[in-house]
Amino acid sequence: MAELKEMKLNPESQLYLDQPLLRLPYELIRRNFQNSRVLATRESTAVLTGLQGLQGNPSPENAVDSIDSMIVRMQGLKRKLEAINSEDKVLHDQSKKRLQHLQELYEIPSLVDVRFERWSRSRLDRLLVDYMLRTGYIKSASSLARERNISDLVDIKPFVQYIKIRESLKRHSTQECLTWCLENKHTLRKISEFIEFEIRLQQYIELVRTREPSKLLEAIIFGRKHFAFYKDSQAEKIKGAAALLAYEEDASDEPYMTLYSPGRWDTLVDLFTAAHNGILSLPDRPLLHIALSAGLSALKTPSCHPSVASSSSSTSYLVTRVCPICSTELNELARRVPYAHQTKSHVDNDPVVLPNGRIYGRERLMMLNEKLGLPENRMKDPATGSEFDASEIRKVYIT
Repeated sequence: MAELKEMKLNPESQLYLDQPLLRLPYELIRRNFQNSRVLATRESTAVLTGLQGLQGNPSPENAVDSIDSMIVRMQGLKRKLEAINSEDKVLHDQSKKRLQHLQELYEIPSLVDVRFERWSRSRLDRLLVDYMLRTGYIKSASSLARERNISDLVDIKPFVQYIKIRESLKRHSTQECLTWCLENKHTLRKISEFIEFEIRLQQYIELVRTREPSKLLEAIIFGRKHFAFYKDSQAEKIKGAAALLAYEEDASDEPYMTLYSPGRWDTLVDLFTAAHNGILSLPDRPLLHIALSAGLSALKTPSCHPSVASSSSSTSYLVTRVCPICSTELNELARRVPYAHQTKSHVDNDPVVLPNGRIYGRERLMMLNEKLGLPENRMKDPATGSEFDASEIRKVYIT
């Protein structure tokens, strides 16, 4: 009965990694709604202003020109809203298919069901696509999604834009990122992301870096125009930027040396990545890393990475062991992950504790001594290889 209970599938525990599967389309739909509202408000305000101008009895030519201008604005608004509506239909269709995909998990009764294996393989493909998208392998990710027929379960388009902007920042270009910031200005302010300020600051720094009088004057005008909104939240950085006018590029004082540093571009890449993930409710790490870390941690025990190598810790010993963490493929990969959280302890009969704190069954230690041919008054730790006097061993009482 206990074994059957362990084999029963708990769908809720399987869905921890699948929150972005539904959150990302939702965030995209919400962003489209906000953009639609902004467009409609802006164009309707312009049309109302034009209608008010017609109340002053303008000349027929001016009236016709004003009406034509309003018609053009409304036609442009219609085209933009139709494009957003088409994108929303695709997102709604994707959300429906993703819900159906997750519903399949609730219809699988057991972990040993062949349907669960098929569903798990599909999830692994999704994790691989997510990893490739984050690392810039767009074509490979698209090919895998098409081959596995999971195009509706992955989000390629947002990552195409993300990679494009990230690469432009690496080329020391700010225009693409600034355009993205303006498109998502309201959301960025809600989540307290200041990527737009940092981009403006970098543009300012590049003007100052030239040390040309005309560029320095342009930098002053630029700073007055774009830094005023951040005078409270970014006061210290604005002061540093103002003082930067008096320092050459080879300045050794802080914060001017950091502001001039080429490493600021890498900082901008990291800030943009964090802002992009924050807007779309994506985890900072690839989902594949999260799943792999959880799996390695669930299997890892202290004996997988002993602090002192024992006589049995040879390559052939690792290969022949059953534990996957002790295999040559995963042993080094799992070295930095935490140990598994054990809710149950399994202790040998007649347990004893060695001076180094390790606990073993007395019979197990005696059998090991006989195999190794040790004296009766000596005991060897099978994990570390350390030897102790038998008088130092203490019996353990489990309470």
